[in-house]
Amino acid sequence: MALYHSGELAVQRRMGQADIAAKVGRMIRRDLPSVAADFLAAQPMVVLAAADAAGRLWASPLVGRPGFVHAVDPGTIAVDARPAASDPLAEALTRPARVGMIALEPVRRRRMRVNGTARPHDDGLRIVTEQVYSNCPKYISRRWVTANDPEAAQVDARRGAGLDARQRAIVASADTFFVASADGEGHADASHRGGNPGVLRVLSPTRLRWPDYRGNSMFMTLGNLAVRPHCGLLIPDWPTGGALQLTGTAELNWDADTFATGAQCSIDFTVTEVVWRDAGPLRWSPPELSPVNP
Repeated sequence: MALYHSGELAVQRRMGQADIAAKVGRMIRRDLPSVAADFLAAQPMVVLAAADAAGRLWASPLVGRPGFVHAVDPGTIAVDARPAASDPLAEALTRPARVGMIALEPVRRRRMRVNGTARPHDDGLRIVTEQVYSNCPKYISRRWVTANDPEAAQVDARRGAGLDARQRAIVASADTFFVASADGEGHADASHRGGNPGVLRVLSPTRLRWPDYRGNSMFMTLGNLAVRPHCGLLIPDWPTGGALQLTGTAELNWDADTFATGAQCSIDFTVTEVVWRDAGPLRWSPPELSPVNP
């Protein structure tokens, strides 16, 4: 697997950051260093990105007690959980699947990403790693866990074709969301996006827009969207543990008139399906917004 595919390279060149990306890319490794293993083992939540049987991309949260995600060896990660039965990735992860995973530690503004192949194992998953790397702390809102009860009864999901009024309000107030994308060969990736409330704009019940702020210059998410527009979003409802999952298509918008303050690009997202749970086992405090938000 090459370091960057054609979509990533094209966006890097358009942004004038190809030289930076070549240097930053040296931090990507195939195995899991001990510091990364320790980081994963301390987390109560990870987000997985994968495609369902129809090829639609979704981002799904997995939660548990710290230690439910842990290294088996330098090339294998155990996740002692699977998506709930009503989650759009529940069926897809009963068989081998290409996945992206991101672990976010809001309280210390840290995050790391893993891409690889997941296989079912007992009641959880085993992920064979292909790419492992950390990201900078930019745009991460600080939060603290206020409740974590993985044994709580699962709340059934509701589905729709567009966002209702309550869901639009959750999107409009979000300061954090996650993006599922994949390249032309199906290698999945999960990434984090953050900013001040309103960073994810509601244009209509089926149209959203968000800015791309300056980051690590690798443009893995934008590069994927450049070659494969299928996309999934996860917008956590942090106080309740609820989760809003969207799937659809995304388009890179280079019209500077659409750029929010501090943005280098806009992404326009068209919703094709909505999955909503209004409660969950993991709940968080109100945010302390990142001081570097534009």
